[in-house]
Amino acid sequence: MKHGHHGNHRVAVLVLDGAKPLDVGIPAQVFTRRPSMPYEVRVCGAAPGPVTGGDGLSYHVAQGLEAFEDADTVFIPGYREPATTEPPAAVVAALLAAHARGTRLAAISTGAFALAATGLLDGKRATTHWHYTRALAARHPLVRVDENVLFVDEGDVLTSAGAASGIDLCLHLVRRDHGVGLSHHVARRLVAAPYRSGGQAQYVPRSVPEPLGDLFADTREWALAHLAEPLTLETLARTARVSPRTFSRRFVEDTGCTPMQWVLRARVDLARELLERTDLGVEQIADRVGLGSGANLRLHFQRILGTSPTEYRQTFSA
Repeated sequence: MKHGHHGNHRVAVLVLDGAKPLDVGIPAQVFTRRPSMPYEVRVCGAAPGPVTGGDGLSYHVAQGLEAFEDADTVFIPGYREPATTEPPAAVVAALLAAHARGTRLAAISTGAFALAATGLLDGKRATTHWHYTRALAARHPLVRVDENVLFVDEGDVLTSAGAASGIDLCLHLVRRDHGVGLSHHVARRLVAAPYRSGGQAQYVPRSVPEPLGDLFADTREWALAHLAEPLTLETLARTARVSPRTFSRRFVEDTGCTPMQWVLRARVDLARELLERTDLGVEQIADRVGLGSGANLRLHFQRILGTSPTEYRQTFSA
């Protein structure tokens, strides 16, 4: 790898049109050169000069894409309207050339769209801000989009969720490069949580999918009030006054998931609420949301949220 003076690891942060200030600021600040940090950072754009930012800020960058030429890592922060704007062809070409030279590429939030435009995420796992995971999957069908994680490390290409998970991604890279001691040191400097693993869940407001239409809204309302009871496809179909087969088919068309998947996610959401707002034990909560046992609740929590009920409660209880 090419290193700067004193063997420092060189980081370039790419500011695209509409760049999000937090996404740009996190790697720029984390990797700034200081005695304890064997890194140096440069902020660049598609061309030197002014760049229109997002959220009321604009930027002035000294360097264009030539900053990639001796970079060891390039960060691609998120930007506005990623689902409807193509990154400039020159940016895509420069990212591909850097990757071919052995530079690792790390996207923060919607920066994943610019990284995906290179084709380097095809066939690999990736994530982005939960609000955009469907758009990313639709736009780049070969990418295995995981909407539930904080970040994904595929070795030389990394992606992360919304803004604050950029901190998790940076700490992960420091830890990967130099071990836990330095990453803890950086976390303390940032007054951040020491280390959240990439597999930990993005905290999406709810795991129950939004219905696309209003079909069976009354049945869903009824189900939410009866989660503690044994709910079957037949029970739900009876409430909706249609046959189980019709209910199932139309339910999938309206929500994108099966009735029983929906019930499971609704139960997990209710469990989240009880963990946040009450002191009930895991067994009691499992019983109250219709998941039977604590083991069952833990299993589904791990699968849907990537964390345990206890960890969830520690993070979110008021």
